[in-house]
Amino acid sequence: MTTIHIDIATARALHLAAQGLLRPPQRKAKKADVLSAIQRMALLQIDTISVVARSPYLVLWSRLGHYDTQWLEQHLSEGALFEYWAHEACFVPTEDFRLLRHRMLDPSSMGWKHSANWIKMHQADINKLLKHVAVNGPVQSKDFARAEGTKGSGWWDWKPEKRHLEALFTTGKLMVAERRSFQRVYDVTERVLPQWSDARDLPSPANARMEMIRKSCRALGVVKPQWVADYYRLRLSGRGKADSALYDLVDSGELIPVRVDGSVADAFVHSEYHDLLELAAHGQLKSTVTTLLSPFDPVVWDRKRAADLFDFDYRIECYTPAPKRVYGYFVLPILSRGKIVGRLDAKAHRAQGVFEIKALYLEPNVNTTKRLAADIHGAISRCASWHGCTGVKFGSIPRDLKRLMGSNH
Repeated sequence: MTTIHIDIATARALHLAAQGLLRPPQRKAKKADVLSAIQRMALLQIDTISVVARSPYLVLWSRLGHYDTQWLEQHLSEGALFEYWAHEACFVPTEDFRLLRHRMLDPSSMGWKHSANWIKMHQADINKLLKHVAVNGPVQSKDFARAEGTKGSGWWDWKPEKRHLEALFTTGKLMVAERRSFQRVYDVTERVLPQWSDARDLPSPANARMEMIRKSCRALGVVKPQWVADYYRLRLSGRGKADSALYDLVDSGELIPVRVDGSVADAFVHSEYHDLLELAAHGQLKSTVTTLLSPFDPVVWDRKRAADLFDFDYRIECYTPAPKRVYGYFVLPILSRGKIVGRLDAKAHRAQGVFEIKALYLEPNVNTTKRLAADIHGAISRCASWHGCTGVKFGSIPRDLKRLMGSNH
């Protein structure tokens, strides 16, 4: 098969098309659009930080515009989605439970997410808790009081029952049946997914792994071998193993080999996007979206891929001690017309109705034009409105950008 040559702008556009970020929303979002967006991405990463909307809500807003955040939890409680460790903790379409089930049945390779020692030490109490849920119904961590005289001192300083619940969740004996105020509600897997049968429905590990590679390729649009494993955190050990899997998909007609100008690495485009390649050949494939991205958006969650594809060096700093942060606590990348042009540190003051931009930074060599200023201001205003904020407060902002925003800043 002849290798097609594409430029970096086309590679970016193909990726953004696959992610649902090629064009702005064309109509008001509906509940079904939330599920469709997650199915397109394959995974929606979960994070609980709420200085602006929590990450899964923000990822969906970037693609759908204004929508009702309750729709996400409704899809979970109605069984269209489930939660598990995929890239990290993620909402995943329920039809893909089969792909992650092997991790539940053998979680030994899941690192800190699975503590065999904890389970061994507390097996009796864990079994007792599992039986309690099976007999009495769903529970939350808050249903169990912390022992008298003890006090939590941090995120991971969980009371024993919370650790028991998480152990049962990781081993697939409990699932998240719903969320209440974004807190997990656990129930036995047999009630959350009564239609599932390991004996009947479980694919082989090799088939599950290959299907996750397929889904990664579809979600990425354009893919290089070194990007494949990260999407589902696959262990593709052995030199050339990812390359081999991708060329198997080329042989089956599922991937199209391409060469991105300026890169010596093999690259591939999912066959679903063949028509977009045709548009690109005629200069008609361009992203027209300007929006703000979550730090946990699939577009940027792989730091190496973001650097390779967008020339964007991005590190999530919310887990970095404040004195060592370069840009801020919860910094949102700014995507504009196929490029990541900057980042901003934002905070939603919901009670006051103010969306604060503590600082905004443009990337080196970004040409500060009136159109860019209008695009960025529009994205910030839409995000503020979706947060229920009627005003935007700007802190540190590049002088030229501030001047071009004029009375809008």
